[in-house]
Amino acid sequence: MMIKRIPRPSTRPEDSAAHPAAEPVVTAADCGLLLLRLTFGLLMAAHGAQKLFGLFGGDGLTATGKGFEALGYRPGTLFAVLGGLSELLGGLGLALGLLTPLAAAALIGVMINAMVTVTGAHGLWDTDGGVEYNVAIAVVALAVAAIGPGRLAVDRFFPWGRGGWGAAAVALGLGGIGAAITLAL
Repeated sequence: MMIKRIPRPSTRPEDSAAHPAAEPVVTAADCGLLLLRLTFGLLMAAHGAQKLFGLFGGDGLTATGKGFEALGYRPGTLFAVLGGLSELLGGLGLALGLLTPLAAAALIGVMINAMVTVTGAHGLWDTDGGVEYNVAIAVVALAVAAIGPGRLAVDRFFPWGRGGWGAAAVALGLGGIGAAITLAL
């Protein structure tokens, strides 16, 4: 008995653009990106909801504002809102695959601020209070922007939904600029 080998469809966006009449097939890569985006995005959104609304065991806006104030952010409540909204909306954006480069930028900016003001002085490892966790979040957000959100995303209908160097540059550039502005205030 001979097994016929069926070629696998490509997951590369440029290949699907070359064959527009081809029926889209959901691949393992599409499902993997969806799983990554949903898990990562919803966890980040929940982290923002902890700051803003006190959900999921969070401290809520008043206590978070006091914590931001202790870190040197003044007024603390304003910066707590900015940080919480960045995590909430950035996480939801990644989960949905909606405005992916901007969602990634929001999370990258918050993580840069966290590294500069909280974890950077403690070295690399999270067990010592270091930057490990913040670096992981920023890199995952940047990677999703670079790869693109996949076929199972709202952004698939838009040019930025394919990822690439431009989307990665927008995410990293805007995240860095946002962090720099916040740190300068």
